[in-house]
Amino acid sequence: MRLRALLDTPSLGLRLLGGEDELDRTVRGVMTTDLRDPSRYLSGGELVLTGLAWRRAPEDSERFVRILAAAGVAGLAAGEAELGSVPDDLVAACFRHRLPLFSVVEDVSFASITEHVVRQVSGERAGDLAAVVDRHRRLMTSGPTGGGPEVVLDLLGSDLDLRAWVLSPTGRQIAGSTLAGAGPELSAGTAARLAGEHLAAARSGRRGPHRVTIEAAGAPGGATFSLFPIRHDGRDLRQTLLSDWLLAVEADAGDWPEERLDLLHGVTQLIAVERDRRDAARTVRRRLAQEVLELVQTGAPPAEIAARLRVAAPVLLPGLGTAPHWQIVVARVEWEDGDVPGGPVAQSLLEEMLVDPGTFGPEPSDRIAVAHTGDEAVALVPLPVPDEPGEASAAGLHADELLSVVQEPLGRGLADDGRLTVGVSASVHSAEGLRGALEEARHARRVAAARPGRVCAAGHEELASHVLLLPFVPDDVRRAFTARLLDPLRDYDRRHRAELIPTLEAFLDCDGSWTRCATRLHLHVNTLRYRVGRIEQLTGRDLARLEDKLDFFLALRMS
Repeated sequence: MRLRALLDTPSLGLRLLGGEDELDRTVRGVMTTDLRDPSRYLSGGELVLTGLAWRRAPEDSERFVRILAAAGVAGLAAGEAELGSVPDDLVAACFRHRLPLFSVVEDVSFASITEHVVRQVSGERAGDLAAVVDRHRRLMTSGPTGGGPEVVLDLLGSDLDLRAWVLSPTGRQIAGSTLAGAGPELSAGTAARLAGEHLAAARSGRRGPHRVTIEAAGAPGGATFSLFPIRHDGRDLRQTLLSDWLLAVEADAGDWPEERLDLLHGVTQLIAVERDRRDAARTVRRRLAQEVLELVQTGAPPAEIAARLRVAAPVLLPGLGTAPHWQIVVARVEWEDGDVPGGPVAQSLLEEMLVDPGTFGPEPSDRIAVAHTGDEAVALVPLPVPDEPGEASAAGLHADELLSVVQEPLGRGLADDGRLTVGVSASVHSAEGLRGALEEARHARRVAAARPGRVCAAGHEELASHVLLLPFVPDDVRRAFTARLLDPLRDYDRRHRAELIPTLEAFLDCDGSWTRCATRLHLHVNTLRYRVGRIEQLTGRDLARLEDKLDFFLALRMS
């Protein structure tokens, strides 16, 4: 399509700001980016959509436009939502580089423009997929019953004789062809292998599609797949790679003409619309999880938490007649350079990992609520209660089973600079137990973090007995207990810099051995005896007694 055709569609909300003489340029695709240097993702002929988040100073416009012009893009469309209007320095830079510039009104989404351009480009370039694009657009926009990504995959099979699947980053099948005679299903092992290959190739910087050959029964030499990323929008790969879907096509795209590659890229952009719809549907569950998490962390009364759970239960477990039991899963994603926040990535991963890998489709996670803060994500997982007395209750989640399917692909996506650690709590039967379950899951995650490997998990059953019990001690009891034992020592340390608290920790850690403790602290034994005597004097306790040692140990753990 030509650039000027965009102005003939008022619903796109585009206004020409410069480059009227260049409107006969051909548009070959669309890319959305806010990277300061998106050159590695550009191949030429794109309409670039940007929210202007890359612009920190006026001089940034010249550099950004120069990069686009050098890559041969067709034009630039800037959203007005970020700055209110397109800045003059960007208009001037586009004029100097003869790059057509459009503004996009705030109430028009980039997804709408992307869908329109892809549909037009696909229709003009190849009639064999025009029906796919048009029918898929109609069905995808007709609501949840419109068919989803299966529709376009069926048409890829019927019109182009291509078998294709939409996979999650863990290898779970989101969609596949439903045509009769389409051939054997994609096995779980093959799907996980394809997801891992896709993640590894993307992290290495190679542009898609990625070609993979996998040995298969009845296929001499193996089956060849081409892997296309879905919805990479120009952000740092680490922000999206472990949560975005991929399109796996059983074919060797290396033999395809450029027009066929363009069409498949267009299909991925259309499937991305379904991904956006799925993310929007998760908003309510995420908000419920965030509200419950904040109540639990701030020590809200159990009655208030229980009231919030009663609101959440019908959303998370439709049709459930009784209040469910609950389990908490904590995940943390950390990158070595610390530049990329891990919380949103961990949230998306938990939403995927907590789904039964045998389930099919984009929406089986509608019974999981996940919130995130910082680099950590917290999942609130409901477990149905048996209807009749004596019936077995839901088994709940186990850490080793949680990672059994996803460890290999996610490990490849994390590569050499990322790490995922997961902790799983025991199930609790009421709001009173949620605070303890949260701390228990966090303790378990720290156990997992102490292990080697890129992807690690631990469950509540792996915790030591005192770690298992401490999270369930009420907050007011904790505060009173630790204050009575430790506040006199803290006050003394503040006034005299005596280091009584570190001395107490070391003494208990050395099992009360005077010699080992003095060596660890680089003290004379007499100095150590003086400090311990001061501790006993201030607290009225005797560190020669097992009961007093245990009280100090627990107070330090709870403080």
